[in-house]
Amino acid sequence: MMALIDRYLGRAIFVPLVGTLLLAAMLLVLDKMLRLFDFVISAGGPVSVVWQLLANMLPEYFALGIPIGLLLGILLAFRSLALSSELDALRGIGVGYGRMLRVPYMYALALMALNLFIVSYVEPYTRYNYEGLQFDLRSGTLGASIKVGEFNRLGDNLTLRIDKSEDEGSDLSGIFVSLKTDEMDVAATAERGEFLATDDPDTIIFRLKNGRLIQDEPGFATPRTLAFDSYDLPVSLPQVGSFRERGLDQIRELYLPELTRLAYFTPEASLDNRLAARANLHFRLVEVIMMLMLPLLAVALAVPPKRSSSSLGIFVAIVTVVTYHKINQYAQGAGAQGRLNPELALYTPFFAFIIMIGWMYHVIAHRPGGQPIGALEAAFASIAKAVKKVLPNPRARALARREAERNAGEAASS
Repeated sequence: MMALIDRYLGRAIFVPLVGTLLLAAMLLVLDKMLRLFDFVISAGGPVSVVWQLLANMLPEYFALGIPIGLLLGILLAFRSLALSSELDALRGIGVGYGRMLRVPYMYALALMALNLFIVSYVEPYTRYNYEGLQFDLRSGTLGASIKVGEFNRLGDNLTLRIDKSEDEGSDLSGIFVSLKTDEMDVAATAERGEFLATDDPDTIIFRLKNGRLIQDEPGFATPRTLAFDSYDLPVSLPQVGSFRERGLDQIRELYLPELTRLAYFTPEASLDNRLAARANLHFRLVEVIMMLMLPLLAVALAVPPKRSSSSLGIFVAIVTVVTYHKINQYAQGAGAQGRLNPELALYTPFFAFIIMIGWMYHVIAHRPGGQPIGALEAAFASIAKAVKKVLPNPRARALARREAERNAGEAASS
């Protein structure tokens, strides 16, 4: 029988958990997508880079979304059991909250291990890739597109203007190009043109068609002018420096073992780097370990008062998780700057939230009729009643209008 109950709870938790996780990730991605499109377009890069940037942001979003998904998945499942009186039936046959929490803790342990792997290895690696893509965009090594109708400066020597671009840049028309080197100066106009690759990765060929060219060299008495049907102009690509190594002054790009080594076992490192490493190390740990308390918080907030379907518990759960995350972010920043001891700043709210969640679970599980947010429920109920009294009731207004029309009709007939 208990195996059937576990399977039932497992199915009830799975759907809202996955749905909440995917919804949270999609909302975060959509919010970031618009800014990335603006950044890529302003940098003149191909649109495909946006998807690469978003893919490298997903681990960070999942690290934030997994705890919220776990919390809401368990909360919504137990809330459904409470509203349908199945929770009372289970407790009536001797199945306590402790036994019902077995399946939620299976989810919590599995997701905690996954989240620990993400914040330890996946997120630092993808953050480094994200910064590398941004560097390539700014430097032009991703094949930055030429802005049509503008003068484009490519390197120190080449200026280019294109009136029209078709077939994703393979067919250019209305071309003006100016190239200045130590050997010669060239200015040309052409009806059409295209870029061609060469065996030398540092040089490309700009093939111009149907145009005129002015060429000036130190040995020429006067610049030479010529018309051409086809002219190949070699263009040297600007030299771009390589991207920095991973973790160079970027603590968030370090793997967890590297972060631990820098924080406590590298005395030759600067004090600022060691403080930042300690703050980031414990920020990652407290965010992950707190997931062990989320099943207790979810159960404590899932059960509404009797004869009530209030959703206040869902609101309080989301506010609690977001508030805890923001407190940790502030503590990490203060610890990295040396304004607070990193361990003290991060573990003080950690243990405070553990005590609060433990008390809330004790109230719901071990006090008959206990409601950990009963005072909030009563306050919100009073506010709702007061609002109803202040705001006009549409149904009452409709009845009053019909009564007035009937009275007016009776008065007219008499």
